[in-house]
Amino acid sequence: MDCHKISLSLLSFVILSCLTIPSRAQNSAQDYVNAHNTARAQVGVGPVVWDTTLANYAQNYANQRISDCALTHSNGVYGENLAKGISSSFSGVTAVNMWVAEKQYYDYNTNSCIGGNQCLHYTQVVWRDSTRLGCARVQCVNGWYYVVCSYDTAGNWEGEWPY
Repeated sequence: MDCHKISLSLLSFVILSCLTIPSRAQNSAQDYVNAHNTARAQVGVGPVVWDTTLANYAQNYANQRISDCALTHSNGVYGENLAKGISSSFSGVTAVNMWVAEKQYYDYNTNSCIGGNQCLHYTQVVWRDSTRLGCARVQCVNGWYYVVCSYDTAGNWEGEWPY
């Protein structure tokens, strides 16, 4: 038997396997945690840890939004960030990075968003009392991707600073 034929067959199998297995890159629990903790470390806030209860809550809510992909909050007991994107490359980490990008609009001295811009997603990411995290990502029927992260303890309390 020709070793080159075996090697080529094995290589072809590996390449095809890689092409047909869906990627979970940047959507794992650890990916969400790492993205949050990078932003938190930048402002001296302790890390968040993954919580299965919160992840189940986020998944249940994301599943409810599959039909419309609406950025409507669940109004539950947890803090919450929502995001959506059209590309299949819109990952959980992409969503977290979008929220963290709002940092430029947060003025710590006045504890407010500046220039009429949104910054409350960012402050939830770095909220010091939010120590547990659970997130989920779904594809909606319209083709968009929807990400929800749930936080315990909820952040963005009026009159309190995130860190």
